[in-house]
Order: sequence, then structure tokens, then C-alpha cells
Amino acid sequence: MDLNYSSEELAFRDEVRSWLEENLPVELSKKVADYEHLSKDDLLRWHKILAKKGWVAPAWPKEWGGTGWNVVQRYLFEEELGYAGSPPLIPFGLSMCAPVLLRFGSDAQKQRFLPRIYQGEDFWCQGYSEPGSGSDLASLKTKAVRNGDHYVVNGQKIWTTLAHYADWIFCLVRTDQSGEKRQEGISFLLMDMKTPGITVRPLILMDGAHEVNEVFFDDVKVPVENLVHDEGKGWTVAKYLLGHERMNTGRIGESKRQLAKLKEFSAAKMGDFRFRDRLTRLEVELQALEITNLRFLDRMRRTGQPPGADVSMLKIRGTEIQQGLTELMMQAADPAAHDEFSSAIRKKYLSTRKTTIYAGSNEIQRNIIAKMTLGL
Repeated sequence: MDLNYSSEELAFRDEVRSWLEENLPVELSKKVADYEHLSKDDLLRWHKILAKKGWVAPAWPKEWGGTGWNVVQRYLFEEELGYAGSPPLIPFGLSMCAPVLLRFGSDAQKQRFLPRIYQGEDFWCQGYSEPGSGSDLASLKTKAVRNGDHYVVNGQKIWTTLAHYADWIFCLVRTDQSGEKRQEGISFLLMDMKTPGITVRPLILMDGAHEVNEVFFDDVKVPVENLVHDEGKGWTVAKYLLGHERMNTGRIGESKRQLAKLKEFSAAKMGDFRFRDRLTRLEVELQALEITNLRFLDRMRRTGQPPGADVSMLKIRGTEIQQGLTELMMQAADPAAHDEFSSAIRKKYLSTRKTTIYAGSNEIQRNIIAKMTLGL
């Protein structure tokens, strides 16, 4: 096992870092640093800057606009984005739907959707969770009944991130209820959000932000050509997609930036040995997470295989560290202050409460590790 970067990889990291210093718009990085709201225009502006550079989809095959970078270079790139404080690249199109299309999609689906995802012409969202079917996703109830050359979809999705921005949604739907296992009879559909019968209703979170939504489907007609993979085989697609999603939830570069910022504005708290001890522990845990991530990268580099079930470790520890950092920020900030920065810290703290729930709750991730990795 080799957990060290080569001289070529270090040179690549320096190249990315220098480019970001010159090309990341100051007004966007300031919004990220101050925990301000990022509009759809902000998100797409940064997306299109990276698309013009040819760096918006590093993991895609080169014939579709990928960079040809190896797994270590892609990891370094993602961490440099986080450390520089760039706006997030919304994953639903780039790193969730696109890998699914590349693996399971038809040639017509690839030709239709991939170039528009790459250029930021279509904004995507994910239709997985439902009321009563979040971590237990196999219990979903949204139905799709085939009628000639289209499906008729009825049901509801919830916690749908940025659905109010989205042009398209990829959804898990139930097309057959006769299977012995709940995972059977689930299909993967692509739906145009402008289709009659789709209604988006906002859910305002406790930080006051409109980030997630409810999405309702009432007799929504979806062309059969928008079915990805075989009918009833959507669970296979879902598992493939979730492996990609959980690999990216550690957010080590972003946590490093948050840690540096926390040290900067909590200098007055360093005399409190309990605060200092917790801060030091978090820093050590972040270093351990980075080493664990490097172990996964080394395995992927050697075998060429995607991450397995044990990648859930990154999701668990990464999100817990993110929460720990915001908890210390709250301790370091004046809780009675009404200035913009203190208000932003409070919003960041509240927003980060959800990280241990999305992409499959951490409790579910522990069950996955126990069953798939430890054999319990």
C-alpha cells in the first residue's frame, strides 16, 4: 500500500491550486466563505467556468469530455476545490445521473443528456426519498404503470434538493409489486420537470433556507425511452449510484478550510483547555479520515474497481467531523451577537445537522458495513 503522492501528483496539485487562485471569482469564494446563499446563477456560473476549462467532469470518459486523470488526480482536484472555497458542483447531473447513463444508458440517452449536463444546460435533481421511505428506500411507493409508449407516474418524493431549480429529475419508481423482495420491481426513470402533473412545494429548513422540496406526481406521462436499464432493475442502478455518492461525502478539503477558519476566529478560546482538546481531537480525526480516503484511492488505483460497501466509513466519519467543526464554531462565536458573521455561523451549524442523514443515514451506513464488510 502506497499512501504517498508522487512528484507528478504533487505537481498536478500545485497546477490546480494555481489555476483556482487565478480563476475562481472572488465574489463567489467570498459568498462561500461567509456562508451566504448561492443562487442558481452562482452555481451555474462556476460550473460553466470549469466546463470551459475542461475540468467540470474529470471522472467521465475522455470521449464525453473527461480529463483522463487517474483516481488520485481526481481526488486531489476535488479536495483543492473544497480547500479553495469554490461553490459546490451540484452532483445530481455530473456525478450521479451521468455515471448511471455511462454505465446503463442507451446510446440515444447518452447523446441526448450527457452534453447538456456537461455544459450546464440542464439542472438535475434526485427523486429517491419518500415519506416513510428514506433510509429504507426499498419500501418506496411511487408507481409507474406502463401504458403503450409511456409510463403514468403517481406518487410523491420528499427532501428533493434543489428541485425548484431543476429541469430534470431522475427517479426510482415501482413498476411491479409482485416480487418476493422489495428491491424487485423498482425502475429508474428520467423525467422532465416541466411535464404536466409535476408539482414542487418548498420545505423550509430550520436554518431558514429553501434548499429541499416535496415533489408530487399526478398522472405524469413519461416516455418509455426515458427508462434507464431494464424495467424492474432500478435497484441495481440505485446501488451503483449510491456508491459514487458516498465516496464524495467526506469533503476533506472543505473540512480543512473550515478547520483553518475555526482556528483563526477562535484564538480567544484557546485558553479553554476543553475547547482546545476537542479542536485537537477533531484535527486528528480529520487527518485519520484523509489517510483512510487515501487507502481507498490506493485500492482503486491498483484494482481499477469502484469502491465497495466499506466506503460508508468515509460518509460516517466525514459528516460527523463536519458537524463537530460547526459545533465548535458555535462555541467560539458569541451566541448573543447579531452581526452578520455570527448569524451566518448559526445558519451553518443548523444546515450541517442534516449531513449525517443524507445519502443514507449514518445508522444505515453502520448496518451496511456490519453486513457487507464484517459479515455480521
